[in-house]
Amino acid sequence: MQLKQDSGVPIYRQIADSFKEDILSGRIAQGEYLPSIRALAQKLDISVITTIKAYKILQEEGVITAVCGKGFYVNAQNCENLRKQHICTVEEKMREIVRTAKLAGITEPELVEKLKSMIKREE
Repeated sequence: MQLKQDSGVPIYRQIADSFKEDILSGRIAQGEYLPSIRALAQKLDISVITTIKAYKILQEEGVITAVCGKGFYVNAQNCENLRKQHICTVEEKMREIVRTAKLAGITEPELVEKLKSMIKREE
């Protein structure tokens, strides 16, 4: 998990988003336990409070469940909901990109080409 201090996105949100991405991609399995709050804070060199905020977000979104004395595990039934949330986020951002592209005078073929180029760079 890589955190970016200067991204403008709070660290706790980056952590929650990273876990959701790992769960959606299968890197973290359904039913698997997440690292303890203290262990994750120590590993990432952040405060325990920041880690608690990230886990609270995941819990409120129904992605994880707390088990007293054991920690937090990934809910099996919410992976499809998580995928739908990601799709909604992508669609929102794409609408914003399309509006910005129109303002900048970028044509549809130019925008599609830029998107394809970015996808290739991320692979």
